Amino acid sequence: MQIQHVRLRDVRRFEAVDFHPRPGFNLVTGANGSGKTSLLEAIHLLAHARSFRGRVRDGLIRQGQPSLDVFAEWRDRTDTPHRAGLRHAGGDWEARLDGAPVSHLGQLCEAMAVVTFEPGSHALIDGNSEQRRRFLDWGLFHVERHLGDDGFLALWRRHARAHKQRNALLRQQADGAQLDAWEHELAQAGEALTRCRERYVVQLAPYVEAGMAELLPSAGGAAIALQPGWRRQELPLADALLLSRDRDRLLGHTSLGPHRADLKLVLEALPGRDGLSRGQAKLAALALLLAQARHLADVEGHWPLLQLDDLASELDRDHQAGVLRALAGSGAQVIVTGTEAPPGLAMLDLTVSRFHVEQGRVTLADAA
Repeated sequence: MQIQHVRLRDVRRFEAVDFHPRPGFNLVTGANGSGKTSLLEAIHLLAHARSFRGRVRDGLIRQGQPSLDVFAEWRDRTDTPHRAGLRHAGGDWEARLDGAPVSHLGQLCEAMAVVTFEPGSHALIDGNSEQRRRFLDWGLFHVERHLGDDGFLALWRRHARAHKQRNALLRQQADGAQLDAWEHELAQAGEALTRCRERYVVQLAPYVEAGMAELLPSAGGAAIALQPGWRRQELPLADALLLSRDRDRLLGHTSLGPHRADLKLVLEALPGRDGLSRGQAKLAALALLLAQARHLADVEGHWPLLQLDDLASELDRDHQAGVLRALAGSGAQVIVTGTEAPPGLAMLDLTVSRFHVEQGRVTLADAA
């Protein structure tokens, strides 16, 4: 996808701002606190229905205002124009896609594919399992978005509904007959959801191996595997749920299943994720994100938008150059932010559209 216009209203410090990124590499510079990250955050919000910096009500809406507005225009791989808008009031939201009202935010997420690397992305490696499940499920959502009722999203919703119902029955201390029906549904949806995740991990694995070799060669080889959330090799999910029923009644929630799944990353020459340095964790996270973007590009025939926030502070000069070099021939649209041009950019012969953020405005500086 190629974003051509982004308009923000009442997003953090921005009262109103327009941004017209160009194809290829876009560099956005400005002083600390000028709003560079807010630009990326707003685009991420439109494409993911969530901010990468926390909840919408935690300062994303400009102080004193009831809501924020984000609007974007872009072209897809067939050069078809699209437009989307989102108004968010911290709890309530209203959205439109190509002029029509949106009934659920998944429609916006399906229409826009955006991959963001930001200072918190290291949590993909050293954070909790929720971060890695979200990573897996975002990729599956886009890869299988054309399958409708047979695809990942339908299975995910079916599983989520059964999981919610079982938890409610556990808290109510419901009898076994009531639990039987929802456990049957939860087991069927959960097994199918896990098979989807396993297929995706197998597809993604060679991209991760290549990405780690490119960005973190000291890893000495990389492999990924799905940890399904229960002892799947030993017993079906239906049996696992039955065996855990008494314990789960005491806990008041379902203690095992696909909602506890995790992505296991093994780096042959480096310790487990808890033993990695912060710099190694950031490089590993970036390798995962770019591997996912490359896989999606191969499947869909076009790259997602890539956002790299404050690249110079996250990676050293050589690693910056390595990342940018890896993307140079992809044809992807890339937005990079920083207080100044990343030193790694100067090491490459790239055409870069340069923008500057100051006093609530984004201006095109030059293209060099």
